[in-house]
Amino acid sequence: MAQVYSTQELIEILAEERRACLQGKRLNLAANPSIGLPAIDYFIKPEAVQKFSAYQDFKATVHEYQRSHQVSGLIWQTLTVKGKTLQHPRVHDQLIALPGDLEILKAHKEELLEFWDAVTAGMDLYLSLNGGKDHRAIGRSDVEAIARKTEWGIVSKWEKGNFLEMLLQLGWGQPQHASYRRGWPESGSESIHAVRPGEEPIC
Repeated sequence: MAQVYSTQELIEILAEERRACLQGKRLNLAANPSIGLPAIDYFIKPEAVQKFSAYQDFKATVHEYQRSHQVSGLIWQTLTVKGKTLQHPRVHDQLIALPGDLEILKAHKEELLEFWDAVTAGMDLYLSLNGGKDHRAIGRSDVEAIARKTEWGIVSKWEKGNFLEMLLQLGWGQPQHASYRRGWPESGSESIHAVRPGEEPIC
């Protein structure tokens, strides 16, 4: 029986292929960089489009491999904030979530929300708007309302010196398509930022 690549091996294969594409070792020569507007086409570099297209084609093949061999797209992240530690699953940003992965994400949602509530107590909360370009102040009850309507969550932090920003992404559907409304309405997410009082989100 042929060896089935593990999640970690697929991540390494994709990273290697991405490097090869960026170095110009892989090109999709069939990719057409022209959009038909001469003023814009002038600035589009054909080789850059061919590199990007080559990697996207390879990534789609890996995703199909995941489906056919049932290779999980999940990785586990350990996050420590204010002396509290959470180990939770998230989908690697270059892989897809299988149906079983989505069930695991859903099963960890409550634990993740409890961690979020504990480490963001006393912090100001903001909802991300317009693809992260704007933010609107919200309350705890707003976060609870969003959480009730979503299936899974991802939490991350950005910390530098005395600055701490926590980010909670609450979503539904395929995580790979949830950001930036790429998979709307089947997949989507809302992002909530927590910062110390008087500060504003920068992520």
